[in-house]
Amino acid sequence: MRIVVKVGTSTLAHPTGRLNIRHVEQLVKVMSDLKNAGHEMILVSSGAIGMGVGKLHLKTRPTDMPGKQAAAAVGQCELMYTYDKLFTEYDHTVAQILLTGDDLQHEDRRRNFENTLFRLLELDALPVINENDTIATQEIAVGDNDTLAAIVAECVQADLLVLLTDIDGLYTADPRHDPHAKLIPLVEQITPEIIALAGGKGTALGTGGMATKLHAAQIATEAGIDMVISHGAKPELLYRIAEGLSIGTRFRGKH
Repeated sequence: MRIVVKVGTSTLAHPTGRLNIRHVEQLVKVMSDLKNAGHEMILVSSGAIGMGVGKLHLKTRPTDMPGKQAAAAVGQCELMYTYDKLFTEYDHTVAQILLTGDDLQHEDRRRNFENTLFRLLELDALPVINENDTIATQEIAVGDNDTLAAIVAECVQADLLVLLTDIDGLYTADPRHDPHAKLIPLVEQITPEIIALAGGKGTALGTGGMATKLHAAQIATEAGIDMVISHGAKPELLYRIAEGLSIGTRFRGKH
């Protein structure tokens, strides 16, 4: 299987912005093991701005564009250093790709990206993809890594897209506020009722929320790709997700 895994800032970093070592080490271990089992793995990783906030000892995430871009420039180094170090311990080579919305909307640049990605998989490398936050302004930004991950999955004709986040899946209501909220294990079709369950933004350090995940699900399922939302604090669930077992919320790809 060709699997795209997207990991959010809430999984990679503590609320302080500092690296969540336990989560990241476990994620790398599980992805390396799945790769050893013969799966092709691609990682779409958030966290550059969040980790830059931590490394620069800022009290909050910057709200101005140059501040965000500066934090991203510092954080991206930290992020790739961490992935390179940890994946190398399991004898896997990582490759960094940074994209803007322009790269994906421009036909030639998108084809170049796809060609590079396919060649990296042929070379048995593990691509780590992020939005190029140091240069992406509002006009050329993809906007969030959930959408980016869905576009990447579409580009490489992935079999599965997994979004690891700070919640177990899509619920009938916000489980943080409603004790009667129930997890929805399977979504066969993304209806207006499903879209209405999205609610607002995610964590203070991140940019996503359930709305961006449902948008990603629309892109992936239209391309015939199954998408799963699962909890990033439990990367070992990736084993069971890859086996097709019912974990989190699975959105069925159209075939």
